[in-house]
Amino acid sequence: MARIKEPKTRHRQGAEFKPRAVMAELRKPELKVFIATRESSCDECGEALGTRAWITLAGERGARCLACADLEHLVFLPSGEAAFTRRARGHSVLWAVVLKWSRARKRYERQGLLVEEAALRLAEGECLADDDARRRRRVREAERRSALDREYVQGFAARVREVFPSSPKGTERKVAEHACLKYSGRVGRSASAKVFARQAVELAVAAHVRHVHTRYDELLSQGVDRHDARTMVAGEVATILESWEHA
Repeated sequence: MARIKEPKTRHRQGAEFKPRAVMAELRKPELKVFIATRESSCDECGEALGTRAWITLAGERGARCLACADLEHLVFLPSGEAAFTRRARGHSVLWAVVLKWSRARKRYERQGLLVEEAALRLAEGECLADDDARRRRRVREAERRSALDREYVQGFAARVREVFPSSPKGTERKVAEHACLKYSGRVGRSASAKVFARQAVELAVAAHVRHVHTRYDELLSQGVDRHDARTMVAGEVATILESWEHA
């Protein structure tokens, strides 16, 4: 396994990432997302992520934002309800543990999981008779609505439909919401996407196709390198995008 170095320029003054603690966590057989406590940047796309960024660590390749790690489509499930968490994790093909450094305890502590939204809905559906489940759904959906710039999402969705007129009904809304969530750093919030550039739309739709219509998430969950997994599904993604472009 590659040696994890103490971050220097990207995570100034340590950013609370402890090499030995990181190594201990990375040895565990599960995907990890770390919540930074200082100013952070993505070593792949170069984007400044600010404080409390959610990142993955890739050995000598440094830190990656969730978008570059291809985990941007997952939703956060806080710790606290073991049965609900277990169900959501069981239904999710791809999931990751969210960790944050505790200064008091001098260790990384679990904050919850990132899971697929469909898995979360399945887990909720298994206990819909429970008032707490309905309350969780209302709270989560309220938080999601508040995080979305409605006009921006509508404009981005219209642009998706314009560029990919033969995509399945509803695809444009799903792509726009995933691309435009304010906190996520997804491609939809990039400068080019703000003017609905074709390239930004194509990248967002390609990411949707990769996660929803191919085995990409399954490959990641099996430990396949992200770049290798993308190469393995690239032909399938290109074929789908081409079919969606023609009215």
